[in-house]
Amino acid sequence: MSNLKVFRVRGGQATEVPGAAVGVEVELQRLIETNMETMLGIRFLATEYRTGRHGGRIDSLGLDENGTPVIVEYKRSRDQNVINQGLSYLWWLHDHHHEFESLTRERLGDQAAEEIDWNAPRIVCVAGAFTHHDTVAVEMIGHRIDLVTYRVFDDVLTLQLVASASGTRTSTRGGTLGSVRAASVTPKSVQQYLEESPDDLKELYADLDELLLSHPDVLKEPQLHYVAYRRITNVATVRLQPRKRHIVVNLRLDPETVELKEGFSRDMRGLGAVGIRDGIEVRIGSREDLARASDLIERAVETT
Repeated sequence: MSNLKVFRVRGGQATEVPGAAVGVEVELQRLIETNMETMLGIRFLATEYRTGRHGGRIDSLGLDENGTPVIVEYKRSRDQNVINQGLSYLWWLHDHHHEFESLTRERLGDQAAEEIDWNAPRIVCVAGAFTHHDTVAVEMIGHRIDLVTYRVFDDVLTLQLVASASGTRTSTRGGTLGSVRAASVTPKSVQQYLEESPDDLKELYADLDELLLSHPDVLKEPQLHYVAYRRITNVATVRLQPRKRHIVVNLRLDPETVELKEGFSRDMRGLGAVGIRDGIEVRIGSREDLARASDLIERAVETT
């Protein structure tokens, strides 16, 4: 049972809308697959994907906004096996990079396939409820796992992130030849950029980091080239540019709702922003810039 309550207000009177589970599991699966990028920030690749000799079928395969492979498993109500199923399929994924890359190339194109981040594939488990033991277990497993509960209120579907484990970003087994070649030229990481930054830029980033994490349910996940701050989907991504002495922040905001200012903020629709597609970009080079950006950052956090 969810602790989320929904009320219909008419004429100043509130009436509770009772929550419910979907009638059958496949109904939930099809609904989320049809709207996966909107609901989970994941681009849909395949449904009921057969894993051959490994046995079984993955409910959904996708690629998230950070370029990470994602396995999505669904359960209509509470089921302790959903996490185990996801882990079993993750083992298959570790040994089938080439197959996943081919699927991505077929569905999303060459660029998406070439930019896949194999360091920490994700499992997303969507169910009516999870036990306390489930939420504790994902912290101990050592892989990236999100536990998301759902509830249906008339024609409203709610999703709530109840637990998330970031795992460790280490290279997995079974990379393709292309992956090996790419690994031979190691790009500079966001942590290296931070270490190379002057003290005033480091302090500015620390203030930005504190602002984003002042919301207790916002998670921080360092990627290779940027730091992602997210709930179910990314709220903001942050890159440091020491040579230009500023920080680049991409926010999940509709550009049509923002008064853009040249040299400070810009519309990123169609420009391929990292981690957040079609949002806005803000450049922060001073505490004054951070103060100007704080309202936009708060809006992004509140509306994501």
